[in-house]
Amino acid sequence: MEWIHIYSTLSFHRGVLFSLEEGASFWNQMLTWRIFFASMISTFTLNFFMSIYHNKPGDFSNPGLINFGRFDNDSTEYYLYEIPLFIVMGAFGGLLGALFNVLNYWLTILRIRYIHRPCLQVIEAILVAAVTATVFFTMIYFSNDCQPLGEDQLEEYPLQLFCADGEYNSMATIVFNTPERSVRSLFHSPAGSYNPVTLGIFTITYFFLACWTYGLAVSAGVFIPSVLIGAAWGRLFGILLASITAHNSIQTLADPGKYALIGAAAQLGGIVRMTLSLTVIMVEATGNVTYGLPIMLVLMTAKIVGDYFVEGLYDIHIKLQSVPFLHWDAPATSHSLTAREVMSSPVTCFNLVEKVGTIVDVLSNTSTNHNGFPVVSGLSDGCEPGKICGLILRSQLIVLLKHKVFVERARSRLNLRKLQLKDFRDAYPRFPPIQSIHVSQDERECMMDLTEFMNPTPYTVTQETSLPRVFKLFRALGLRHLIVVDSDNQVVGLVTRKDLARYHLGKDGLEELQLAQT
Repeated sequence: MEWIHIYSTLSFHRGVLFSLEEGASFWNQMLTWRIFFASMISTFTLNFFMSIYHNKPGDFSNPGLINFGRFDNDSTEYYLYEIPLFIVMGAFGGLLGALFNVLNYWLTILRIRYIHRPCLQVIEAILVAAVTATVFFTMIYFSNDCQPLGEDQLEEYPLQLFCADGEYNSMATIVFNTPERSVRSLFHSPAGSYNPVTLGIFTITYFFLACWTYGLAVSAGVFIPSVLIGAAWGRLFGILLASITAHNSIQTLADPGKYALIGAAAQLGGIVRMTLSLTVIMVEATGNVTYGLPIMLVLMTAKIVGDYFVEGLYDIHIKLQSVPFLHWDAPATSHSLTAREVMSSPVTCFNLVEKVGTIVDVLSNTSTNHNGFPVVSGLSDGCEPGKICGLILRSQLIVLLKHKVFVERARSRLNLRKLQLKDFRDAYPRFPPIQSIHVSQDERECMMDLTEFMNPTPYTVTQETSLPRVFKLFRALGLRHLIVVDSDNQVVGLVTRKDLARYHLGKDGLEELQLAQT
């Protein structure tokens, strides 16, 4: 859901960069064009409806839903002596991001263990909403940060609440506005618009509430909340810095808006650990490339500091959901290991001409969860599997069973229409389950010739192939299955993405995940 939201709210090239850096473990030119086209269509659709919403049908110049406003030329200046301050903010964002990820990780473990029923998930969502509303109202009620209402605050929908006439409550304005408007207010409001105590309380409270909210059984993201948290403590940093240097001749440090921008980038980078796409997103969302270098330095610093403690938030949840997502590099401890240590064995294989009943039984067996099956020259009872001849997918076997592509039918001409490639395409991607395929007792005794439908040249490696080599094959070729053979070219194992991802978790990670899921 987070990535779909990114596609629809950002321009299409930013969506492509986001997918390239975080959303795919295998990339090729065709994938680039597909994601580019999908992002372009989502941007076109968004602009179409936004033009109708603004009563300007046909006006497609909308920049997207994420637009933090342009910085004035006077506020975009920064100097060499500010670079170390930006780097310090990046390190602080990395520390806060690591804390956020660790807390959310253990919270997700508790959710997996105890809150797995739909009714409990609904109750938790209601509880979070109630606690959030109560905490925010309490913060507003006890806040005395009342600021004079000026013309520059009219666009941010300031709220009076418990303040006098002609004043607005800063805490209510930052809480009750949409997060995008709150971020814009923190970026562009003049100095003195927010009290340091207000920003500090809001940062701490919103930090823990956002950590609690992410992972609920409702559609919710972490992108804008992270930006808002970072903008709050970044502006607080700028206010404190301005008070320290108030009697000095360094006037450029007095603008808290640019420090809110740097803090937003630091916090977002500390949580999600991306650099390239976030730089482009932050630069385009503010409409100014002047801060390109500081944002890059901040994001790299936040990533380095955060990675020292824990992985990024997306990587953590990918592991917790047991998604076989491969990282860019093989694990550091894998250089002394071979394919024998990670392969699944023994492997269920099929003959070139296999009995239909055997195929149905294998596909129906819940313990056989592989989606690819080696095809060998022959199998005999009590003997080792024969030599490898090809590989056939579970989805292909289901289509063959559905259309009754049996040897006996072909010989007796009961099956007049020959199976075509269109039949496989029509079933993609929602192939019917094996339980929906009816096979009679007589049909179970028939034979199925897999020669015409299998992949006759599957990728294979020997048992002694190093694990980094296996890892690179999966990454470079986008493999789903890799057959492991011995010196006689006989099948001895099968490596899948789940096997590699399971190894990457390590023994401690596997035990922890299994404990959480039970």
